[in-house]
Amino acid sequence: MSTNQEAFPAELLEVPGFEFVDHVAISVPRGHLDAQVSAYKMLGFRELHREEVYGTDQVRESLLQVGDSQNLIQLLEPLTEDSPVQKAIDKAGGRGGLAHVAFRVKSAQTAFSYLKEKGFKIIDAAPRPGSRGTTVFFLHPKSREDTPFGVLFECVEDPGSGAAVAH
Repeated sequence: MSTNQEAFPAELLEVPGFEFVDHVAISVPRGHLDAQVSAYKMLGFRELHREEVYGTDQVRESLLQVGDSQNLIQLLEPLTEDSPVQKAIDKAGGRGGLAHVAFRVKSAQTAFSYLKEKGFKIIDAAPRPGSRGTTVFFLHPKSREDTPFGVLFECVEDPGSGAAVAH
């Protein structure tokens, strides 16, 4: 595989502002968040942020940093039975697991408009406030009928974009 940008088709260079994987989100059953955070800490992860997110999400989240890198794991614990995370846990027989993969974008609005124009199925009507002061939107796992991704994707614009994870 070549790392030379000239090897990429020109249309790939038009994709607006996808920068890197922001985080991998893992759902945990209600009442298990603290135990999961403790287990990750034993692996050397560090909790950077904890927040309850209401609205359509209805989750308690913990954001964990992997070593001294920008790599993050987000643990999501449902707050209510109506939480989409709880519904996914129910579908999985009561077990947590991969909730979504989030990509950092330079501009949530630019990425949203581009993906909508290209026919991707977007769950949110528009970019919206996320945790940590971010702006987010979600792409459906079956975003493209012809080639479904099979996993929920989140696009995340960080208000301090370009800044490394705070230590």
